[in-house]
Amino acid sequence: MSLVTALIYRRRHRLLGRLVQEALAFYGMEVPAACEIGPGLTVFHRGFGTVLHPYTTLGAGVTLYNGVTIGRADPWVPQERSAMRRVVVEDGAVLCAGAKVVCKDGVLTVGAGTVVGANAVLTRSTGRGEVWAGVPARKVGVREGGWAPSPAAAEPGSGYPGPDRPGSDRPAAGYPGSA
Repeated sequence: MSLVTALIYRRRHRLLGRLVQEALAFYGMEVPAACEIGPGLTVFHRGFGTVLHPYTTLGAGVTLYNGVTIGRADPWVPQERSAMRRVVVEDGAVLCAGAKVVCKDGVLTVGAGTVVGANAVLTRSTGRGEVWAGVPARKVGVREGGWAPSPAAAEPGSGYPGPDRPGSDRPAAGYPGSA
C-alpha cells in the first residue's frame, strides 16, 4: 500500500484526521472524510490533482490515476439546492489520468469494472465493464477478457460498508445495488 493510499484510509482518524488531510493536500489531493472508500484502492502517481466530492462512494478495488475529479456539474448552485445526490464508482472501476466524473442530477454510477479514459468527461451513468472516452464521454467499447468483481468486495469483515453491510455512518442510498 502506498503512502498516499494509507493516508486516504486514515483521513477519518479521530486525533490525526486534520493532519492527514493536510498531508494529502501536500500531495495535491482532496479526499473529504465524508467519502466512502472500499478496500483495495489503488492511487497511481500519488494522485496529484485528484479531487473527490464529499458525496462520493468508491467500491472495492477502484483505481485512480492523477488529476481525477469527481464532483457536481452545477457548482454555481448552493450544495443544499443541487439535484446531485451522489457519485458511486463501483468495484474494479478505473478512472484514468485527468478523467472528470460530474453529476448534475440524482445518482451517477460508474459501473463495476468500467474504464473512464484519460481526460474524458463523464456526465452519465455507465454499465458494467464498459470503456468510456471523449468529451463528453461516450461508450467506445467493452473491457476485454471479461470482468469479475474483486473478491475483496465480498469478504466479510473487509471494512467496506457496502449496501448490505452495517457500519456506514451515511445512509445506504446510492451504494452499488441499493434501491
